[in-house]
Amino acid sequence: MPEFAKAGASYISFHPEATQHVDRTIQLIRDSGCKPGLVFNPATPLNWLDYVIEKIDLVLLMSVNPGFGGQKFIPQALPKLAEARARIDAAKRDIRLEIDGRGQSRQTPPRLPGPARTRSSLGSAIFGSADYAGTIKAMRAQIDVGRRSARH
Repeated sequence: MPEFAKAGASYISFHPEATQHVDRTIQLIRDSGCKPGLVFNPATPLNWLDYVIEKIDLVLLMSVNPGFGGQKFIPQALPKLAEARARIDAAKRDIRLEIDGRGQSRQTPPRLPGPARTRSSLGSAIFGSADYAGTIKAMRAQIDVGRRSARH
């Protein structure tokens, strides 16, 4: 992980099931000058947060199984996203919440809780389109509509 820090990373995240020493990995990331985060696969429970929420700065939820782009969105990720948001808010921590692998397209509007505090990573939805700028513009418009609806 020090290599990522030396390369300029600000945040370094990892899957908790990828190590036997979650606390040690978090500390290694912090000692490298970066902010640590946990990544949760679709079937990985959020109970890891019970033990480390005070030590992390990022929660990244996968809404597809990691490995390749273009997969379909797993709808069970939305309740998990809401649960993660609730856990972060209850902890009163400024933890960045992100969702990745959304299988997002222009036909699938973002449905994220707390849109101003939740980030979405998009790959195939943008790079699989013929018009990158147009796709990004359309997605931003959908997010703006969602934000206006949430306020009313």
